[in-house]
Amino acid sequence: MTSADQPVVTLDVQSNGVAVVRIQRPEVKNALNTQVRELLAEHFRALARRRDVRAIVLTGGEQCFVAGADINEFAHAGAIDMYRRHTEYLWEAISRCPKPVIAAVNGFALGGGCELAMHCDLIVAGESARFAQPEVKLGLMPGAGGTQRLVRAVGKFQAMRIALTGCMVSANEALAIGMLSEVVSDDQTLPRALALAAQIAALPPLAVEQIKEVMLAGADLPLESALVLERKAFQLLFDSKDQKEGAAAFFEKRAPEYRGE
Repeated sequence: MTSADQPVVTLDVQSNGVAVVRIQRPEVKNALNTQVRELLAEHFRALARRRDVRAIVLTGGEQCFVAGADINEFAHAGAIDMYRRHTEYLWEAISRCPKPVIAAVNGFALGGGCELAMHCDLIVAGESARFAQPEVKLGLMPGAGGTQRLVRAVGKFQAMRIALTGCMVSANEALAIGMLSEVVSDDQTLPRALALAAQIAALPPLAVEQIKEVMLAGADLPLESALVLERKAFQLLFDSKDQKEGAAAFFEKRAPEYRGE
């Protein structure tokens, strides 16, 4: 198989319930083109339905996560061209995936790459990681959630600074402003993300999925409405076999065996 024949997005499902989705277009620093977006959506839709998958790690290369959108695909496009692409449906496959998704980021996560990382539930970054929304420098603005997810993650004043200037944000600065979950040495980025995914995958999947769903849905609701949503989900889990297994294992002083039932 020649390098041109290599898949640009690969999927590896491990025996511990962790799936690894990897973008690999190193010749263009993993730039997001239509093919990559479609393959990501295809993989995430399939993983959402797999009961043997309990957590997902999304990563790029050791030197670069995703350096942005492929400019060749939109440099001369018009408004109707961009509208008809409906890329929001491809992004939704990631943002609406019920399984926890962890981004493992080394190197550049710029523009669409930064937005891709923010579609995930946790972000583990290497010390080399650099984040930015530089669209303004091309006469554009973020168009895949960069303004909305960023302001929800870091607040108005930091989000405005990042989006209005297109400045580069280091991993440690991104951690300090609430943009990341953890920063580790570059050689530990993927191992740490995999360890986190394995830790989550060993927990009761129904409870994990409900936590993710309620936290994301509740963030955009008034507090009282979000608390009602939380209570209902909490009560619902008492009908799960995993809840009874967890309680039994606690009293019997043994390791629980969660089946997602």
